[in-house]
Amino acid sequence: MLATATLGGLALGGWSALRHYRSLRPDLSRVAPELRNPLLPLLTTSHGPRSLRLARWFNNIESQPGDGVEAVERRIGTPELDVLITRPADSADAGACPGVLYIHGGGFIFGSPKNEAAGCGTLTRELGAVVVSPDYRLAPEHPFPAALDDCMATLHWMREHAGEIGIDPDRIAVTGSSAGGGLAAAVAQRAHDEGIALRAQALCYPAVDDRTALRDQPGRGRFLWPPKSNVFAWTSYLGRVPRSSDAPRYAAPARRDDLSGLAPAWVGVGELDLLFDETIDYARRLQACGVPCEVVTVPGMYHGADGLMTKAPTMVEFRRSVADFLGRYL
Repeated sequence: MLATATLGGLALGGWSALRHYRSLRPDLSRVAPELRNPLLPLLTTSHGPRSLRLARWFNNIESQPGDGVEAVERRIGTPELDVLITRPADSADAGACPGVLYIHGGGFIFGSPKNEAAGCGTLTRELGAVVVSPDYRLAPEHPFPAALDDCMATLHWMREHAGEIGIDPDRIAVTGSSAGGGLAAAVAQRAHDEGIALRAQALCYPAVDDRTALRDQPGRGRFLWPPKSNVFAWTSYLGRVPRSSDAPRYAAPARRDDLSGLAPAWVGVGELDLLFDETIDYARRLQACGVPCEVVTVPGMYHGADGLMTKAPTMVEFRRSVADFLGRYL
């Protein structure tokens, strides 16, 4: 989770972290009361090469999928790729289940399926679905298209081994948050271009536009995912500094001109999120191209708040909205 990752930067920050804390305290008044956390300024640091190792360590801590869910790790494909699979404990008697490709977040530079096993387990329980989450290769060691290739390889594997893992190959959706949401959007585009009909795509505050790293976002990006982290993440993922002129196909889904024919979408973001403008713009363009698209915005919500303040009523509703949407299409 982004919250645990930022502790890595904090541990290395010292006095600079304290100054940063003091500078952010006034901004807490703009955060929705139920999403305020006294540690929030401390959890907000800019990621870079110095903090990356510790951020990865924190984001490799295992979470639990919860009751009624069976979780297994598999190694699939050539080249080999590890995936986490969660399924209903009683799925053997349920027939073919819907399938969900769940792509973890982490700015393309950290994160792991086992750290988000709780989220996978929640979708399994609420949808009766088999959820598959790839441990995709991370930047900067593996820049684009490595992560997307791994996610697409997982999608192909799910379809080819549908009977083995107990899913209906015609009922597969993709979802993810932050960088995972950006990768989910890219998977939806590439699947469409390859003739694969996904049932739905659910994009939580997705990183879909590298050009946000070039723009000022006044009043946004103060907590958990600040502008410097975004610049470092996109630079790592692209293998170069972002530029306004171009990006490789599928690397930044918002750069695609024609969004028609893509899978029905759910798009959600908080109004204090650095990625708010790019998220809303992408959703509006989906709608303009005739793609059914449900848009959820949350006042006073910052990036990753649903992972930090999991029991806040607005965050419970935010995540429930994702599951409800997927349930309608699966």
